[in-house]
Amino acid sequence: MKIAVFPGSFDPFTLGHYDIVKSSMKLFDKVIIGVGHNYEKRGYFSVEERVAIIERSVEGIVGVEVIGFTGLTVEFCKRVEASFIIRGLRSTTDFELERVIAQANLKMAPEITTLFIPSGPLYGYISSSVVRDILINGGSVEQFMVAGVDLPKK
Repeated sequence: MKIAVFPGSFDPFTLGHYDIVKSSMKLFDKVIIGVGHNYEKRGYFSVEERVAIIERSVEGIVGVEVIGFTGLTVEFCKRVEASFIIRGLRSTTDFELERVIAQANLKMAPEITTLFIPSGPLYGYISSSVVRDILINGGSVEQFMVAGVDLPKK
């Protein structure tokens, strides 16, 4: 069974993330969305809220699981027996940062391969940071989120 981890903070999970999950399911039997807890960042939504948002967003996609985690992504991959890490790319700027992380992960865990999946043309401009800023300032983010998924009120 080919298992991949799609790690991130997903604060919040957007249509761009959803697009990467859908693309990933063409390649893997199981995709685990790993919701990381970054101690350096104070999240807008708690890890538990993010997990719930993502579970509602991917409901009905067979083979997708959502798990919160702390620590190194490669150690999480080992715990869930994943041989691949999925990283979504919106731009060349994303690639430069992700390449460095992928190389460090490869050095720590050579048995785990990182795959880059570009976002679809309709979603390449969507970032969690922008969506979060819209939320903080009271704007509507429905057009950036999976239809029918309500966000917790803040």
